[in-house]
Amino acid sequence: MLRVAVVGSGPSGCYTAQSLVQQDPGVHVDVLDRLPCPYGLVRYGVAPDHEKIKSLQGNLRGVLEHERVRFLGGVRVGGPDGLPVERLRQLYHAVVYCVGAAADRRLGIPGEELPGSWSATDFVAWYSAHPDAVDAGCLHGVHSAVVIGVGNVAVDVARMLVRSAPELQPTDIPQAALDTLIASGITDVHMVGRRGPAQARFTTKELRELGTVPDTEVIVQEAELAATAPDALTAVQRRNVEVLRGWAAAPPRQAARRIRLRFFLRPVELLERDGRVAGVRFERTAPDGNGGVTGTGRYEEVPAQLVLRSVGYRGVPLEGLPFDTASGTVPHHEGRVLRDGVVSPGEYVAGWIKRGPTGVIGTNRPCAKETAVSLLADAPALAAAQVPEDPLTALRAAGVEPVPWHGWLAIERAEAALGAQLGRSVVKLADWDALLGAARSA
Repeated sequence: MLRVAVVGSGPSGCYTAQSLVQQDPGVHVDVLDRLPCPYGLVRYGVAPDHEKIKSLQGNLRGVLEHERVRFLGGVRVGGPDGLPVERLRQLYHAVVYCVGAAADRRLGIPGEELPGSWSATDFVAWYSAHPDAVDAGCLHGVHSAVVIGVGNVAVDVARMLVRSAPELQPTDIPQAALDTLIASGITDVHMVGRRGPAQARFTTKELRELGTVPDTEVIVQEAELAATAPDALTAVQRRNVEVLRGWAAAPPRQAARRIRLRFFLRPVELLERDGRVAGVRFERTAPDGNGGVTGTGRYEEVPAQLVLRSVGYRGVPLEGLPFDTASGTVPHHEGRVLRDGVVSPGEYVAGWIKRGPTGVIGTNRPCAKETAVSLLADAPALAAAQVPEDPLTALRAAGVEPVPWHGWLAIERAEAALGAQLGRSVVKLADWDALLGAARSA
């Protein structure tokens, strides 16, 4: 029997566990997560109104219910309050780290720390009921918001800012977030990219979805599309530009809310009034002929009481593991962790901490498979190590009391009961006490 710990229960962790147990009947996997809930960004990163994508949880559930896979939630690894990496390595023949990229990239401009300036990562965590999320009190009194970035996450947060109560009520959004969004007076959302529409990272499907939000007009300036040569575009870029051109050519209509898509604007400063964000100063950019942009020395100010930066994720170091600060990843060779350029036996990575925050959910499958193949090739040597018959006993001896699968099922039941109480469907529990209380009730 080969005992493997997978740290992280998001798509990369679940796909790694799946690859291991499918390829070798002698492998038993414990999937550890610091949260009492599984599924990672599928639960805490997919917008509440994206039911089809959220249904992927059903596939991940099948992995975690496999007879040779065990979910252990509430287990912190690394850091002052977590199980040391060195100790975890002693409990298993191998450990695979699938810890994602938890930090957001910064703009690095004046005013970024003002109240009213948020990362999209934090905003998504708030409306997704992540127990570490802070309250979005900054939405009070907001009429205009700027989302800096033109990827799928930026599209998600822009759409969520203008959703109405009837559209959000049937979702699993936590009640406090629902109440706050409904009470907000946001009428204008500006989604801004420093480069042109051809370089935008959103998919056509996500982009088109902005045009389906009731009583909301999508506005695009024809002049900002003019620099895009259709013959130089890929198929995806061409479809995106076609959607944008359609909005640019549409006649104005009297909608209650507006989403304005802007391009060739680089943020240079967040403006302040009365101690909080009051707008963004942008510099107009122009293509430099090499795929980038250059400043033009012309500036534009956009009033806003809320600024959300959505310019990418970044991996963070895990105490006890090597880390490449330039790439924000753990050094590896085909998933095998490298320490000082040498393979570290029994240590592996998969997902964003391995390759960086690139791709979509499905990209994690081949990434996880590569790591699983490497691990199983090393299995004969790994199996020679002496490890506890059941690591769970050792975890408990170290003061760790994991939330087992039936504890997670109890959380699901509690969320269904809360939804019924509120006259909704399932409503997520949004704080640690509620989650752990529900889990312990099992």
